[in-house]
Amino acid sequence: MDWFSGPSKPRFQLPPGSVDAHCHVFGPGAEFPYAPERKYTPCDASKAQLFALRDHLGFARNVIVQATCHGADNRALVDALLHSDGKARGVATVRRSVTDEELQAMHAAGVRGVRFNFVKRLVDFTPKDELMEIAARIAPLGWHVVIYFEAVDLPELWDFFTALPTTVVVDHMGRPDVKKPVDGPEFALFMKFMREHPNVWSKVSCPERLSVSGPPALHGEQAAYRDVVPFARQVVESFPDRVLWGTDWPHPNLKDHMPDDGLLVDFIPHIATTAQLQHKLLVDNPMRLYWPELVK
Repeated sequence: MDWFSGPSKPRFQLPPGSVDAHCHVFGPGAEFPYAPERKYTPCDASKAQLFALRDHLGFARNVIVQATCHGADNRALVDALLHSDGKARGVATVRRSVTDEELQAMHAAGVRGVRFNFVKRLVDFTPKDELMEIAARIAPLGWHVVIYFEAVDLPELWDFFTALPTTVVVDHMGRPDVKKPVDGPEFALFMKFMREHPNVWSKVSCPERLSVSGPPALHGEQAAYRDVVPFARQVVESFPDRVLWGTDWPHPNLKDHMPDDGLLVDFIPHIATTAQLQHKLLVDNPMRLYWPELVK
């Protein structure tokens, strides 16, 4: 599905300096070809289109995450960072073969993390010893590891995740099954994971991927994706200094519906219900992680 080209203007007023801490650039494929081993082919989504959306929604900065369709070819990501006027930082995908010079060049461009993907339908298996070796090499740069997995797989991944020598950022709350109770054993295990490991952060993003109830038919007072709200609110309120939020634009590989990014911004006050929590989620936390040199 192509991304929604006419997003509404959010009714929620973002705090000044807010960061969209999870979004992507795709191609354009003619300039930055997609990986031969990709599991899906996205619609092109350029850096100029991303920056226009940033300004339309009212964000000050972006964190651009390398998606699986580009594999470990980070050229589109680095190009976007270099053209962002310092308003974007990045999360790359690298292989064991990456050189120290390549890591240094990515750092200079604004990369501050690497992503490890464990969603079996999206990537082929990478040996954990290779991932641990990469984590050890990026730790001296001050980078962190972003992990993408599904809730049902957390038990088997627990030992690997807890051995990582960096800050660890979980994509989309570990994709909880929102049909299950928020106080059930599966989500309780994720909360325990965060509670017992203070180096673990979570993005409370992508309700459109997790929801069964879906968006409202009209732009009303009722929360869009309301079945995701209890899960995200619990994470925000339990770990207010270790949460991030992002649009996930341009919403790759969705099969059901394409979300209105303005409506996604209006989801925020339902999960971060006070001005203080909103400021931590959108400004303080992402700035501390991605722009520490600007934090006084």
